[in-house]
Amino acid sequence: MRDGRQPIVILLADDDEEDRMLACDALAESRLSNKISCVTDGEDLMDYLHHRGKYLAPAVAPRPGIILLDLNMPRKDGREALREIKSDPNLRQIPVVVMTTSKAEEDIFHSYDSGASSFISKPVTFEGLIDVMKGLGKYWFEIIDLPRQHEQGNWK
Repeated sequence: MRDGRQPIVILLADDDEEDRMLACDALAESRLSNKISCVTDGEDLMDYLHHRGKYLAPAVAPRPGIILLDLNMPRKDGREALREIKSDPNLRQIPVVVMTTSKAEEDIFHSYDSGASSFISKPVTFEGLIDVMKGLGKYWFEIIDLPRQHEQGNWK
């Protein structure tokens, strides 16, 4: 963390339990001190972001500084969720990094076209995932400046 800022909340949206566990382990292995919250599909993601259902209490669903988004999820896939996030004036400034098994050129194009900040194909090894998380951590939490939590508009 630069300038003594508080660690940014990472919100991971992925339906695969093992992928969520590996991502959390890779973040820990990367020595990132960020809190990570997880949701299991696009509907769950939108409930978190809009403080609905089990995410009603703000302490349960703190505003994420970044969203790691899988594209292929049940109920509402990542493509739909990305479009919804980027069309909402209260959410659109949250960076969304698509992190998926897809390497389809169409998915890459449509992700960026819908407002994704980055597109990453999930590595096949745990070591590769650690490298990705280290790179994400360095870029998103050390190099660039993100809006501070209290300056980010009308977060409910």
